[in-house]
Amino acid sequence: MIAVIDDEESVRRAVVRLLHAAGYAARGYSSGDEFMKAWQSDAPECALLDLQMPGLSGADVLRALKRVGARFPLIIITAHDASAMREECMREGVAAYLCKPLDERVLLSAVSAAIGSPP
Repeated sequence: MIAVIDDEESVRRAVVRLLHAAGYAARGYSSGDEFMKAWQSDAPECALLDLQMPGLSGADVLRALKRVGARFPLIIITAHDASAMREECMREGVAAYLCKPLDERVLLSAVSAAIGSPP
C-alpha cells in the first residue's frame, strides 16, 4: 500500500486515483497526525508526504518516522520548494523530492524506484 499524506483534498484524491490506475494499492491521509496514528497498522510500502500541512508538518512526520526506525521509503511532495528543506530531506534519506504541480510520469517513476518494482 502506498500512503498519500496531503492536507489538500484535491491533490490527495488525484494522487490516490493515479496510483490506483497504475495498479498500486493506495490510501490517502488528510494530515500528518492521521497518518502517524495509523502507519504501523496500515504498513505502507512507501509514503508520499506533503511538507506543508497544519498540525504535524511533513518535516515533523519525516523526523518522527526516522526516530522510531520506520523502514519504508518516503517521497516528499511540496508546493513550497526551499533549498534548505530539500537538503535536509535528502540528508534524511528520502527516496525522492518532488515539486507540485506533480508530473504523473515522474511521480510513478519515483514510486516504482522507491519500492523497487512496478505494480
